[in-house]
Amino acid sequence: MSLSSWFRWNDPQCRISQRSPVDMVIETLMMELNWQLKQAERQQREREKEYRKITTGVDYSWLVSYPRHGYEISPGERLQLEDSCSKVHPSYCGPVILRFRQLIAEYDPEVQEVASLFRSVLTEAFEKMKEEEESKKLANQWNTRRALSLSLTTFKSRSRIYPFNSDIKTISEDVEQSGDRARRVWSMPEF
Repeated sequence: MSLSSWFRWNDPQCRISQRSPVDMVIETLMMELNWQLKQAERQQREREKEYRKITTGVDYSWLVSYPRHGYEISPGERLQLEDSCSKVHPSYCGPVILRFRQLIAEYDPEVQEVASLFRSVLTEAFEKMKEEEESKKLANQWNTRRALSLSLTTFKSRSRIYPFNSDIKTISEDVEQSGDRARRVWSMPEF
């Protein structure tokens, strides 16, 4: 009898049902940020090693031991970034990551600059989301106005009144036609 059956960790339904889309977006974006921080730190170490090699002419890299704990974001800044990530719609998660990677490749930032670059990508995504929401609202308003105008035109086309084309005889018509003949008063129009 295995112990894993007693615990619910291996049950995939249990793990999936407990996570909301917002939590998954936060986790995904923060994992990307952490990975980019580690990559930037590794590249910075390699640049420093190359610089030392060039300046001293000797490679002592085998003697140097790098600290395991590298650059970390302050807890307050991490909370702010997580809060910003929670506002990202799940459909924007992939484009945010792609844009972040593109800017990292383009600028090749120092480790300290990665978090501010990530924040700028999030801000850019928020602006895009707002623009799309506004365009959807405008499109909805335009569609409702168009539907209203179409309904009014169909209403107008159904009920047309032709005031000069009438088959109903009136007293004034009879007087005009008869001329000098004796006046006859109609009590009801002829149909």
